[in-house]
Amino acid sequence: MSDPIDRLLDAAESGKSIIKNREILHFTYIPNTILHRNSEQEQVTQSLLPILKQSRPSNLLVYGKPGTGKTLVVKKVISKIQDRVEKSNFPIKLVYSNSKEETTLYGLLVSLGRQLSLTDKELPTTGLAISEVFKRILNKINNNKFNAIFVIDEIDYLAQLVSKTGKDILYQLTRANERLTNGSLTLVGISNDLTFKEKLDPRVISSLGEEEIVFTNYNVEQIKKILEERIHESFIENSVEEPALNLCAALAGGEHGDARRAIDLLRVAGELAERQQLDKVSVEQVREASQKIEENKEETSLKSFPLHEKLIILAIMKANGSSTGEIYSSYKNLCKIVGRDELTQRRITQMLSEIELSGIINGRLIHQGIHGRTKKFKLTISSELIKKTFKDDLTLQDIV
Repeated sequence: MSDPIDRLLDAAESGKSIIKNREILHFTYIPNTILHRNSEQEQVTQSLLPILKQSRPSNLLVYGKPGTGKTLVVKKVISKIQDRVEKSNFPIKLVYSNSKEETTLYGLLVSLGRQLSLTDKELPTTGLAISEVFKRILNKINNNKFNAIFVIDEIDYLAQLVSKTGKDILYQLTRANERLTNGSLTLVGISNDLTFKEKLDPRVISSLGEEEIVFTNYNVEQIKKILEERIHESFIENSVEEPALNLCAALAGGEHGDARRAIDLLRVAGELAERQQLDKVSVEQVREASQKIEENKEETSLKSFPLHEKLIILAIMKANGSSTGEIYSSYKNLCKIVGRDELTQRRITQMLSEIELSGIINGRLIHQGIHGRTKKFKLTISSELIKKTFKDDLTLQDIV
């Protein structure tokens, strides 16, 4: 019987692989042709065209559920404009940042500033007031006469950062041109939340949503066509069975028409098939990939939570289906066990709403007659997954 390590290493050395180009199965890959999005590509291009005519485009807001091609289309249009810009003397700066990848508002602004060539000395990673960071970014635009387009992906997450800091940075971004004597600043916001604008200050709404584009969900047949294109470019011929392809499309199509999830499923299923030394991806690998992706997504989300949010999740786990008051009481007991000062009930109520957005918990309003209404929260994931994820956290070991 061959050694399992040698068997896998031999297979790797021999070059036996059903995936010929893994990059094409990554969500950052921008294909030459974006299927089923011609109209949206035209709309985004038309919106940003004035920059090539040496004029400032209107601020643009792009909506759509996750996996509907928003980021893909905007990045492709920006890339094409960038190619034209290099042949022009008009100083255009195209800047992209994702709010969710930056843990703080300060970090997001520094990311934008770095892409405008602000140095560590001009814009240190810590130590300045938010207003000063923004002022230095505008000075850079002004002094260099840049015509900048700031693309902020998952801008709805920035709105959450704003509410926490109390800084009205969105308003400042949308009104930046009033403070510029040279150059210009256009904001392109990409949001997964279709109700995002309803949560904004009315002053921001009028200036941010100068132009809006909504990306509709893909249907199952469209997702299948997208997958067929990726399979043709990334897998060796006849290595993905038709039922496996259909299942990938069906699973993703049933979840808001998410093409990104479909491509992730395909990639993970292909990797599982390779590990199992199979010549083809079948339905079994797709089902296994679906379960693995779901578990990984929830585990990663849980690990990223700060300590007090973890304590809230554990408080809900200990009394599933509890009201806010009951959760707060349980949370205070857990704080005593781990030796930490508790936060106020008002702050815990806010944090419950924030955790609910992640999908880890679910809240439901309960009417109690003359006693009014209360909100009860339940976990949407298993207690076992929570224990498994938190068991290596030294602070929480006594609780778990």
